[in-house]
Amino acid sequence: MLERVEIETFLTLAEELHFGRTAERLRVTTGRVSQVIKKLERRIGGTLFERTSRTVRLTTVGRQLADDLVPLVAKMDEALRRAADASRGVTGELRVAFLGEGTAPALLRAVGLFGERHPDCRVDVREVQLSNSRASLLDGSIDVLIASYPFDGMARGPVMLTERRVLAVAAGHPLAGEESVSVEVLADHPVVQYPEVTSAGFKRDRTPDHTPSGRPVPKGPTGGSFSEMLTLVAMGRGVLPVGEHARRYYPRPDVSYVPLHDAQLIERGPVWREGNTTQRVREFVRATADVAETPPTG
Repeated sequence: MLERVEIETFLTLAEELHFGRTAERLRVTTGRVSQVIKKLERRIGGTLFERTSRTVRLTTVGRQLADDLVPLVAKMDEALRRAADASRGVTGELRVAFLGEGTAPALLRAVGLFGERHPDCRVDVREVQLSNSRASLLDGSIDVLIASYPFDGMARGPVMLTERRVLAVAAGHPLAGEESVSVEVLADHPVVQYPEVTSAGFKRDRTPDHTPSGRPVPKGPTGGSFSEMLTLVAMGRGVLPVGEHARRYYPRPDVSYVPLHDAQLIERGPVWREGNTTQRVREFVRATADVAETPPTG
């Protein structure tokens, strides 16, 4: 079995490809780095680095070992962090965010319950936009986001709330006076598109390329934010399937919301970066499940 010092020295040298810089990072001598690598090479029975007076390069064996070790070390570090979190209890700070006004009340209920259970953990609540929701999770600006499913590339918790879908149309649009319409009408009108930064799965769910019967859906202009998308709808540039919460949180005299009677429910809940699954995050996700709304809302 490889020792921790061997793994750490090998991976650092594989990244730096320089004995001096590796020694500086590890706070040891270059001789110690060389000693550890030679010992590791003897154990493996092969050369891990090609050394010249000017360069250090990984051999094929060295590259394979590095590729195999990196994900294993990441999992070990994550396991240690989770254990440390568990031993300390739920303390520190948790940064949570909501995307869209309709998710804010549900988020605040979860924050309240989490605060009762873990009074030593401070919760910072903020709002994100379509343009920066994913980036905020990736760069660590926020730990958990209450958003619509699917949210590609992120871990997700249980469904926190559901809502029916409606079709946003201009107030003077021919569909504005209908009691309800079918999803099939999307094939007859341009559909306003979400910004490119939005996840592919979410876009397919909200603005599909084809109707359930297979008819192509024409693409309308792209909006940079939800308000901008509704403005495009009001201008008659296209229609937009949205959640029924839009009636309450985005009422506009120039936009009508028509129920889509055969559309699937929208599901919302917590999403977070898998590598950031701390004890704080797990406990907050548990709180979201405990305050979840089961019936469709709107």
